[in-house]
Amino acid sequence: MKNQESGVGGGNSAKNALTEWQSKQFLKPYGVPVVEEMTADDTAGAVAAAGRIGYPVVVKGLGKTLMHKTEGGLVHLNLADAAAVEQAANIIAGRAGGQLEGFLIQPQVSGKREFVAGLFRDGQYGPVVMFGLGGIFTEALSDVSFRLAPLSRSDAADMIDQIRSAALLGAFRGEAAVDKDALIDTLVGISRVGIEHPDVMEIDINPLLVTPEGNPVAVDALVIKGTPASPKEFLPAVEPGVVAAQFYPRSVAFVGASSKLGKWGYTLLTNVIGGDFEGDIYLVNPNGGTIAGRPVYKSVADIPGRVDVAVVTIPAAKVFDLIPEMKEKGISYMLLIASGFGETGSDGLRMERELVAQARAAGIYIIGPNTMGVCNPHIQFYCTGSHVRPEAGSVGVVAQSGNMGNQLLAFAELQGIGIRGFCGSGNEAMITIEDYLDAFEVDPVTGTVMLYVESVKNGRRFYESARRVGRKKPIVLLKGGQTAAGNKAASSHTGAMASNTRVFNAVCRQAGIVKVEKPMDLLDLSAAFSSLPLPKGNRVGIMTLGGGWGVVASDLCEYYNLAVPDLTDEMVARIDKTLPPYWSRANPVDIVGENDPNIPMFVMEELMKWDGCDAVINLGIVGRRHMLSRLADSIQKADPSCPDGFLDSVMKAHDEFEQKYIAHIVDLMEKYGKPVLGVNMLRDEKDKTVYSFDDKRNKGLFFPTPEQAVKSLAKMYEYRQFLDREAKG
Repeated sequence: MKNQESGVGGGNSAKNALTEWQSKQFLKPYGVPVVEEMTADDTAGAVAAAGRIGYPVVVKGLGKTLMHKTEGGLVHLNLADAAAVEQAANIIAGRAGGQLEGFLIQPQVSGKREFVAGLFRDGQYGPVVMFGLGGIFTEALSDVSFRLAPLSRSDAADMIDQIRSAALLGAFRGEAAVDKDALIDTLVGISRVGIEHPDVMEIDINPLLVTPEGNPVAVDALVIKGTPASPKEFLPAVEPGVVAAQFYPRSVAFVGASSKLGKWGYTLLTNVIGGDFEGDIYLVNPNGGTIAGRPVYKSVADIPGRVDVAVVTIPAAKVFDLIPEMKEKGISYMLLIASGFGETGSDGLRMERELVAQARAAGIYIIGPNTMGVCNPHIQFYCTGSHVRPEAGSVGVVAQSGNMGNQLLAFAELQGIGIRGFCGSGNEAMITIEDYLDAFEVDPVTGTVMLYVESVKNGRRFYESARRVGRKKPIVLLKGGQTAAGNKAASSHTGAMASNTRVFNAVCRQAGIVKVEKPMDLLDLSAAFSSLPLPKGNRVGIMTLGGGWGVVASDLCEYYNLAVPDLTDEMVARIDKTLPPYWSRANPVDIVGENDPNIPMFVMEELMKWDGCDAVINLGIVGRRHMLSRLADSIQKADPSCPDGFLDSVMKAHDEFEQKYIAHIVDLMEKYGKPVLGVNMLRDEKDKTVYSFDDKRNKGLFFPTPEQAVKSLAKMYEYRQFLDREAKG
């Protein structure tokens, strides 16, 4: 065992660092298990202290400016007698010189496992607690986890379990399992320090050594204090009712309306009209005349009726002139499509802030700027840059990239995923991602929240809002700007810097956000959460039309930490009654290509009834009609004797079976409360991912690939684990 002095905080001035002795005494009342030790002013005192502690001992140089003691030769281990202590103290004194304030004498503590724990203050999120593999491997392996303070005990337990080296917490090479409660006490205590002492900038406990008996003990510690940073000024929160109202306009004015194809003032206008919006629509352009057969008013003031939302597509510099006109007209919302503000640099940011100040004084809320629009399918209001019109549903969507948002809407439309509402939030000059989260939290129609995020304005509020929402409904999030190149691109896009990726990932896990890595994962997860009940565990029953897919699905389940349990003898006996003698008699259940439509119906219900699984994946049952269609084409060409209408009747019968099968699955989910995820054998552009039934809460769900199904189920289970942790507190 080697005591290792951490380099954390080495760049701070000496007056801000506590000595190792002071650091441990400061942390001890917070439940941090520190090694029993003594201090001495001189060599004679060190020898006397060593005698009282009992040999072997460790002697260290003590001083506020002595940051890297091991590297400086100021730590001497395993000293067996007084002569060794005296020699070590003299060497330390010679090397430390005037920086030496005394000596620290500790018993020699043995142990094969070393961890690290600490705290630092993030500019966005405040105090962050850290835990991981310690000693000499801290920097080399970087096996650490993070959580925001304050920590609950379940938060602390989860971050301990999250490290890759978690196996070291069990019995290890003849040493007892680690006292996990003591580790949790340590992390919760560090969290309390972060909340109660804003002047504590950093804490580093390395190593947090585990004794052979399994007891963690801090044999080294560093606390750095400093002047707390001045509180940041954040945008004021916008009430949920105010956010919700932008999605329900009764009348819209297009300021900058155009008759030219390709212009924003034409694209948005035609989308709203083409989407059958039933509210009043007004066009504004200083040239007057008519556009699309509608009168064009030369100014906002000339509009005869009431206006709820002004959709503004004029150049950025001219937007300021609209503020007094909108105030006079009583227009509360400006959907500011125009770019040229904060995303362009410091001058644009100053202009954006001035515009916000004027709008706020006039009682006007700005959506954007630099936004791609808003849509609410529930009132057929489609005011977005792309002419996509997803059906009404329960998935609320906010995207800081309008292009990304419009692509997601297009996929949602193709796959049958119902949308609660969408906003391309743009630069978020007034209404931020946190405001949308608060609104989705209380909205009774929203069942799932889908976010594309590049940066957040107020990190701590984002976390707190997301955690509240996450307790009630799932949040699925894709983060842009996670690499150096992506971070730079995100900054130029929204005018805001992205936060540290590892801290942001920790925020997501702690808040229950289901974070994905690819845009299509957003759609897959949104479809799953909005269609299926949550699994209660990670055990999966698999039914497949062929053995190969079952093997692939099983491998994927293991990769994504899902279990594929063995069938019980009772289950085998029950399925034996229906399947031929050569079926697999195992999970996955291979129904061996049987064409009897009753078999998949029966086996599916048997798996759903089985208390040994928490979810069912079925592969290849739906989508066979494409194979049959090709078979029918071949038969018609090859066999003139085939009766007219026979093949059509076969195709019709199979289509009816698939509809009946999907309805059967939905009924079983309602009955047993378990999710069922399907994988199509084949599919084309006419096939949807989601199949809805008017009188059912759950929906049929069929993906193109086994990986999409397994990954979606794994993420649903991840969210279930968050809910379980929250319930424990």
